[in-house]
Amino acid sequence: MEVAPANTGIYQNEQWETQNKVLSTEMFAQIFDTYYKRVYKYICYRINNHYAAEDICSHVFEVVISKYHSFSPEKSNFEVWLFAIARNSVTDYFRSQKHRADFSLNSILNIVLSKPTPEEIVIRDDNNKALFTALAKLSDKERNIIAMKYAAGLKNSEIADLLGKWFQYCCCSLQKLKETV
Repeated sequence: MEVAPANTGIYQNEQWETQNKVLSTEMFAQIFDTYYKRVYKYICYRINNHYAAEDICSHVFEVVISKYHSFSPEKSNFEVWLFAIARNSVTDYFRSQKHRADFSLNSILNIVLSKPTPEEIVIRDDNNKALFTALAKLSDKERNIIAMKYAAGLKNSEIADLLGKWFQYCCCSLQKLKETV
């Protein structure tokens, strides 16, 4: 599975901290260009709907603009703050749905990867059957961690910041999953 490249720490400089909490058009453009693809992939991975993912992703960047004044580099780095907004937006999306649709784990790969040929699909399905079986056994929270790690490309420490103590429990669960595959 392709991991989105992480461009971390680009806003942890003096210019970032001395802008008096005013987000300029240039700074927003830089943030958008740097993070849009990763945020979109994360959201797409979580909800399995390209159209809704675009809407939610737009909402995330609207929140960045409107809540930028509340960002504090002392509390966490910018990526953690941004992906907390994305995670909360996905949670709000699921809450707004009357019922939660189940989705195929195969469809997740189609979102993240380019469209494979039918032969490649059969070969991949055969090779990954154990992985898909193991992923199906994961809880929603554990799938969220996998989405943050592989779709959004977050570092383990950033995921830990987002999820707090619960993350330590999931690391043990993911290690057990890894051992079974």
